[in-house]
Amino acid sequence: MAIVDIAELELLPPGQIVAGLDLGTKTIGVAMSDLGWSLAVPRPVIRRVKFGKDAEILRQMLDNEKVAAIVIGLPLNMDGSEGPRSQATRAFVRNYSRLDERPIAFWDERLSTVAAERGLLEMDTSRRKRAERIDSAAAAFILQGALDRLSSLRANGS
Repeated sequence: MAIVDIAELELLPPGQIVAGLDLGTKTIGVAMSDLGWSLAVPRPVIRRVKFGKDAEILRQMLDNEKVAAIVIGLPLNMDGSEGPRSQATRAFVRNYSRLDERPIAFWDERLSTVAAERGLLEMDTSRRKRAERIDSAAAAFILQGALDRLSSLRANGS
């Protein structure tokens, strides 16, 4: 399938899982929704090697979790413009969408890593454990934002 607007994910049948991704240069942070789309839960990160291997591991993980759609963080600049990281994310999605038919929606991820770091600090997580968990925590933050938006759309009947 193609890249879709976040609102189009509402068209998925009830009881489907949505994955959230935080695409980094060394890792891919992963999170999964619950079946009711109310909670995003971090999953283990994928250590990046090269695109083909990364895509294979990601697709296998998504298949195992029976994921119906993907929300991927789009790293916009603070002024809303797109820079090199946004272009790299779009290129990854363009290439990945040729291998996987699940719908993919972009979600503005500005400050997601900062928020994830703050949350881990509040839980008194050690520096070493924060480094291990930050990307999946950021993916959960991204996905939670998208799930909250979908919940708002449903409540407003849009």
